[in-house]
Amino acid sequence: MSKLAQDIVLRPIITEASMDGIADKKYTFEVAKDANKIEIANAVETLFGVKVKKVNTINCKGKFRRYGLHQGYTASWKKAIVTLTEDSKTIEFFDGLL
Repeated sequence: MSKLAQDIVLRPIITEASMDGIADKKYTFEVAKDANKIEIANAVETLFGVKVKKVNTINCKGKFRRYGLHQGYTASWKKAIVTLTEDSKTIEFFDGLL
């Protein structure tokens, strides 16, 4: 069963480090934990109309947190750093944030 592009790319990651990568055409997204690099590349190309050169993925482990007597772990998630080709246009969503 194929997944929709909206189910693979969940949200953009907006941090200082991720904004520095935009100059090199590197964009950072939170993606579905079970998505592979090919699915992520196809989803970004479909959603934003760009050409993807490379995809790097990172599995981010949940952190231990305590609030008074309650303790537990935050949710684990997956991050993807997507590099676009040189002739590809930029993603308009990130243009307004710079």
